[in-house]
Amino acid sequence: MKKIDTLVEDIYSLFSLDPIDMDEEIVDKHIDDFGEMLKTHIKAFMYEKPETNGSLRLSIIGKPDRQLWYDMNTIKKEDTLKPSTRIKFLYGYILEELLLLCTSISGHKVEQQQKEVEVEGVVGHQDAIIDGVVVDCKSASGKGFEKFKTNNLVNDDPFGYVAQISAYAEANNADEAAFLVIDKSTGEVCLSPLHSVEMINAGSRIKHLKEMVADSQLPDRCYNAVPDGKSGNLKLPVGCVYCSHKRECWKDTNQGQGIRVFQYAKGKRYLVQVGKEPEVPELAAW
Repeated sequence: MKKIDTLVEDIYSLFSLDPIDMDEEIVDKHIDDFGEMLKTHIKAFMYEKPETNGSLRLSIIGKPDRQLWYDMNTIKKEDTLKPSTRIKFLYGYILEELLLLCTSISGHKVEQQQKEVEVEGVVGHQDAIIDGVVVDCKSASGKGFEKFKTNNLVNDDPFGYVAQISAYAEANNADEAAFLVIDKSTGEVCLSPLHSVEMINAGSRIKHLKEMVADSQLPDRCYNAVPDGKSGNLKLPVGCVYCSHKRECWKDTNQGQGIRVFQYAKGKRYLVQVGKEPEVPELAAW
């Protein structure tokens, strides 16, 4: 029986010139299952309407308190994600399903895929148990992938992935888990293990969150603004840039103007303190 330690090299071996060491009928069954999962994801993106308000799930317990407070206590009037962003999320899901397909075909044991699990009354769906280890599949690129590859996620985790997988591990009474990650730009794959000393107490976190979101008091901001180079201006940190509540959260900045957005060659820059006017166009609507 294979062990998870060899998973990455075994996945890579599928794309060598050597024949696959598995009966073709079994391979066909795995591919059919993969196709069904793709159909589920694609139909969800095409037909399901975005949620108008939030509900606590295991996949989001790692979000900062203030962001979760907004999620639970405000009604989203419309889907704030651009179509291109939704497409990016969709092919991210597709790549993650591809990882599980390759895992199965390479001879590793994949169980309990998308099983519903529960911690302190909050439910979630784990990706899989691979060779007896709780695994969460991710797609990433650039710096994001590098954090998984170097096992540095515990030191820089703006999207709360450690809390998420900690909850799945706790639901399975497991003291180890791992991220199986693919670089969406290069195709590189890595396995990033996580041990109990690096995990959070998911049950305690959920108890805190239930009290926090029920409180009328808005928590402190999740992050501080960061310097925009040497200009003297301050901009949103990465964790805020991708938050759908940033407009409301930072509305008191820039003498009450709120966030000012400037179009640089490499993308938008969200400034919360402008001391020196940037020499690029400012976006009135964003």
